[in-house]
Amino acid sequence: MDAAQVIDLGRESLWVAVMVAAPLLGVALAIGLFVGILQAATSIQEMTLSFIPKLGAMVLALAIFGSWQIATMVDFFRRIYERIPGLFM
Repeated sequence: MDAAQVIDLGRESLWVAVMVAAPLLGVALAIGLFVGILQAATSIQEMTLSFIPKLGAMVLALAIFGSWQIATMVDFFRRIYERIPGLFM
């Protein structure tokens, strides 16, 4: 296994991690921003107010994007396992 293969594998791993995490992080960012603006507009500074909507939105996002995330990771690991025989030649 030469350096180019290692770099390619690392790049692909990071890209899959970003793709899998992006929907959940994007939803958390959007809900957190919305609740933060709402708190600033109403002067309600309750720390737990942002937790419940964010948790609910993340559960909903996981229900929507979860099967795609699993399929993406399974496809990536399948490609990794298919590379194993060629690594030692």
